[in-house]
Amino acid sequence: MEIPALLDSPEARKDSILAVLGERVRTLRARRGMTRKVLARDANISERHLANLESGVGNASVLLLSQLARALNSTIAELVGEETICSPEWLMIRRLLRGRDEEALKRARANLGALFGVSAPDANRAGRVALIGLRGAGKSTLGRMLAAELAVPFVEVDRVIERMAGCGLSEIHSLYGNAAYRRYEARALEDTVGSYADVVIATGGGIVSEPATFELLLTHCFTIWLRASPEDHM
Repeated sequence: MEIPALLDSPEARKDSILAVLGERVRTLRARRGMTRKVLARDANISERHLANLESGVGNASVLLLSQLARALNSTIAELVGEETICSPEWLMIRRLLRGRDEEALKRARANLGALFGVSAPDANRAGRVALIGLRGAGKSTLGRMLAAELAVPFVEVDRVIERMAGCGLSEIHSLYGNAAYRRYEARALEDTVGSYADVVIATGGGIVSEPATFELLLTHCFTIWLRASPEDHM
């Protein structure tokens, strides 16, 4: 008797991903009124390969996905990620924002925030300077120097977390996991923002991975992203 493959097996997950990819390509092609032949021509791939891909049985390289996305006036993220393709309104909003400069995006974000009741940027945010960036980018070193120059306190979010938890970061991760660390991080940032009107803050390297915490940071702090060369991170 043959035992069916488990749904969470690597092969099953692969088949599921290919099926979703094929469905998304078909949906986008139909929405743009393109025949399979036209899309294959515009993407510079064979019609047979495209047919296999849309059927969920053809694998695709990053280069091929890039060609398809360009021909469909879409993105690779939309083809394989979690971006929705079901709402025409969402697609229209995304097209309006695509290619806009930073100032235009800020205005759009502020207007959307006002429309949906999301908190507007803090009027005092210019007094709080938050440094973000990968570990080793110099947030602590430059943060102390900047705080001394501005004559304001310097706060490292990780040190606030350790005081709240009563133990070191490695212990938090080993005992409670990353989710607990992120909760402490959000509380530490809230505490820092509520305690200081003028301050330089050094954040953890992964703070941008938590949308709610990052939104809190952007709302209440003037944020500077520090970048360093690969050699500086070694």
